[in-house]
Amino acid sequence: MIGRLIVDRIVDRFDLCPWSTVSGRAIAPGPVRSPLYTPEERRRRDQTPWTTVQGVLAPLQFVVFLISLVLVLRFLGTGEGHAAAAASVVVKTGALYAIMITGAIWEKIVFGRYLFARAFFWEDVFSILVLALHTAYLVALFAGFGTAQDQMLLALAAYAAYAINAAQFLLKLREARMEAQWPRARSGAAGLAQ
Repeated sequence: MIGRLIVDRIVDRFDLCPWSTVSGRAIAPGPVRSPLYTPEERRRRDQTPWTTVQGVLAPLQFVVFLISLVLVLRFLGTGEGHAAAAASVVVKTGALYAIMITGAIWEKIVFGRYLFARAFFWEDVFSILVLALHTAYLVALFAGFGTAQDQMLLALAAYAAYAINAAQFLLKLREARMEAQWPRARSGAAGLAQ
């Protein structure tokens, strides 16, 4: 019995199917997760132009990241193209600062605080690490700390942290989309039950 409850909780955590009763699984009572956005927060999110700004900056930053990653890996592999790789990391860091500043403004408008809102607490914590690693790269580059290879390895560490953080935000975006579909799925299931 206890083993089944544990397995059910694990499956429920990863199973995002809104039609669990149709698939043969009844929705088991358990802890109710609070929604990512309250109705008022969702309204503010949908009305602020900063949502669009974030929607534009995020993929733009990702493209800059991919280009820079290729240049950094090329330098580390061949020893050539240090200037291009270094410049690309500076541009990537600038894009990161832009998305962090505008993201903090967005978070203030939607949640009433600049950072560490309940819904994005762990993403923000990890974002600070990403920002610290990128800033450490800039300090190393402009102060001349370490060799060019050491600096690029630091940039690579910053990029690994960025990739993890980007995945966190993509999962949060997916959660928000799934959450937005739940009312429709529930009303559709209620209509089928009648």
